[in-house]
Amino acid sequence: MNNFPASQGFFFPAEWHPHTATWLSWPHKEESWPGKLVTIYPKYCEFIKAITEGELVRISVKNEQMAAFAKQQLQLVDADLSKIEFYPFETNDAWCRDHGPAFLINNETRQKVIVDWGYNAWGGKYPPFDLDDVIPTKIGKALNLPVYHPGIVMEGGSVDFNGNGTILTTTACLLNKNRNPHLNQQQIEEYLHNYYGAQQVLWLGDGIVGDDTDGHIDDITRFVSEDTVVTVVEENRNDENYHILQENLNELKAMRLLNGKQLDIIELPMPDAVIYDGQRLPASYANFYIGNAAVVVPTYRCNNDEKALEILQGCFPERKVIGIDSTDIIWGLGSFHCLSQQESEV
Repeated sequence: MNNFPASQGFFFPAEWHPHTATWLSWPHKEESWPGKLVTIYPKYCEFIKAITEGELVRISVKNEQMAAFAKQQLQLVDADLSKIEFYPFETNDAWCRDHGPAFLINNETRQKVIVDWGYNAWGGKYPPFDLDDVIPTKIGKALNLPVYHPGIVMEGGSVDFNGNGTILTTTACLLNKNRNPHLNQQQIEEYLHNYYGAQQVLWLGDGIVGDDTDGHIDDITRFVSEDTVVTVVEENRNDENYHILQENLNELKAMRLLNGKQLDIIELPMPDAVIYDGQRLPASYANFYIGNAAVVVPTYRCNNDEKALEILQGCFPERKVIGIDSTDIIWGLGSFHCLSQQESEV
C-alpha cells in the first residue's frame, strides 16, 4: 500500500467519538509490577466493568489458561462477560495504548483501517518487546482490516487528538533520540499528517517526573472537546513538577487552533506525590480513559481526587465520570489510558 491513509480520507478520531470496542492486553508481566501484580487485578477488572457498560472490551491473552484466569478475576467484580471477547495474541506487557493498533476511520466510505507503528518499549528500555510490536497486525488480520506500516516508532500515549485535524504531543518524547534518531521535527510531523490525518501538530515540552516514557502527553494535557483541553498543574511551588507544568500551561496559552482560535484551557490539579520503594511514580489525573458510557479516572487516595472528578464531570456532562483507585496500578508506571486503546466506530 503506497498510498497514505490520510490521502485516502482516513483520520484518527477523538477519543470521545463512538467506539465499537476497547482493546486491552491482559497484564501478566511480574517485572512491570514487582511484588504487586496480583494486587492490580481487582481495580483493572473494575475498569473493564465500567467500559463494558457502553461497549465491547476485547482482550489479548496468551492462551486459554490466561483467558480462564481473566474471566475468574472479572467475575469477582461482577463484570458482564457477554461484553468481553478474548483474542489469542501473546503479548510482552499490558500497555495497549502504546503497542496496540491505531484505528483510523473514513466517514465517507464507512471504512476502517489500522496503522501499525513500530514499537520499541519506550526507546528500548524494557526488552523483549517483539510480541507487542506485532499486535496491531495480528488484530488487523483477525478483523480483516487493511494495515499500514509507517516504519517508524510511535506510541499511542505520545499523541492526543481533537478529531478535527489537531494533534498534541511533546518534544521530550517524539524528538527523543531513542525513538527515531534519523528524523527531525518536520519529518515527524509529516508522518503524523500522512498516517493520522493531522493538519496541525501542537508541541509541548516535558512530561511529569517519574514518567519512564520520556514525556507522554496523556499524563499532562488532553483534549476534552475540539477546542478545549484539560491540563494538569501543580499547586505546590516546591514540587519538582511545578515549573514543568507551569511552562506547559504558558505554552498552551500561546497556541492557536487551525481556525485561529485560542485553546480553552481547564486546569486539573495533580494528586499528592505517590512514592513507592523510594521511587516517585507518574501519578496524574490526566491519564483518564473516555469510553462510550463512562470516563474512567485514576485516583490516588488523596484530597484532590474529588476535585479532579468534579472538574472532569463538568467536561463530560453526557458521560458518567468514575474514579477508580490506581495507587497499585501506577506502580507499573502507567494507568487506565496507558492500558487501553479504542476501536472507533464508522
